[in-house]
Order: sequence, then C-alpha cells, then structure tokens
Amino acid sequence: MTVTLNVKKREKVSNEALRKGGEIPAIFYGKKEESTPISVKLNDFIKVWREVGESSVITLKGDIGEKDALVYDVDIDPLTNNPRHADFYVFEAGHELEVNVSLEFIGVAPAVKELGGTLVKVLHEITIKAMPKNLPHELEVDIGGLVDFESQILAKDVKLPEGVTLVEKPEEVIALVEEIKEEAEEAPAEIDLSSIEVEKKGKQEEESSDTTKENTSAEK
Repeated sequence: MTVTLNVKKREKVSNEALRKGGEIPAIFYGKKEESTPISVKLNDFIKVWREVGESSVITLKGDIGEKDALVYDVDIDPLTNNPRHADFYVFEAGHELEVNVSLEFIGVAPAVKELGGTLVKVLHEITIKAMPKNLPHELEVDIGGLVDFESQILAKDVKLPEGVTLVEKPEEVIALVEEIKEEAEEAPAEIDLSSIEVEKKGKQEEESSDTTKENTSAEK
C-alpha cells in the first residue's frame, strides 16, 4: 500500500512561521540520501499518518522529485497533541525493510468471558521484515485461543502475510489472561480487655488521687 504526500523544500523560514501557516517542518534522509529539510501541510500529514502509520510506504512528491519513504519519527506537541515535526527515512529500492508493525487484537478470549480473567497485552507491536510493497499496516491477533490462565499467544503464533518474515523472537509473549485474585479480608484485631481494664483502673485511681489532693488543699 503506497500513498502520496506533497512536500516542498524548506527554505529559510522559521518553524514558527511554518506552523502558523498550517505546515510543519520535516526532514528526509537515507543511506544514500542527504538529509534534506522539507515542509508539509499539517492536515495532509495527519491524514496520511493515520492511514498508513510507520510501517507503510509513502511517496514524497514535490520539488524534490519523488522519494519512497517511511515515517521514521514524529514529534508531538504535548499541548495540542498535533505533530510538530516529522522524519522520513528514504530506503533503497530492491531491499527488504525491517520495521515494527502494530498489533490489532480481535475476537473474544474464553478465559476472560467465561472465567472472569483480565486480558494482558504484553506487546502492542512486533518486528518484521519484508519488501516495501509487502509491508502490512498492522497485524491481527486472534485472542480466541486464550481458553484458560495457562494459555499464551506468542510472536510465532501471529499470522503473517505472504512475503513477510518474523524478526521478533518467536517465543516472545504477545498476550495472556491473568486470573483476578480476591484479596483475603484481614481478621479484626483481637481486643485485649485486660489491658483496657488496667488502663481504666489506673485512670480511676489517678482521678481519685487528684480529688484527695484537692480536698486536702481546701482543708488547709
């Protein structure tokens, strides 16, 4: 899956001015590509990025010519939650790419539905290798095999499209279901009645002593 993103070389314009104009600064580079500053319309980038993520090919097009690339890194503004800078990696044609692909969990886990367990997603992405044209946007993980609290889904269990090779360690745990253990209620602490009686008796004696002192003082 390849989509096109219009970009242009970034001249001596401040990043602030670009952002005010509805664009964001970006850069592309690769093993055989010089680092080149570019700019792209924010809305165009958001649309493409949401569509393909960081594992599908994007064709950068404009006064730079055409460059097939992947989104390598995105800097997010913590206030607006919008991208404020993007890095693109231009790859060599005819070479496999190693990328991290997001996992989409589908289905229902019997250990959750029937046994009341909690689904634990250990990994949210795995590393694969493929030619650019074969790179998947995401991979589905069917959690229907989690039938009890001993069941696990491993990286090797994820179904890969044709032309895609697993790079992640095959035995890496992807997901499992944990049993919810109820916390044992603490027994109320036993009350030592004898200590209360002693304390009470001590207070009475102290009060009696204070009263006697007061009476003696009054007689004087």
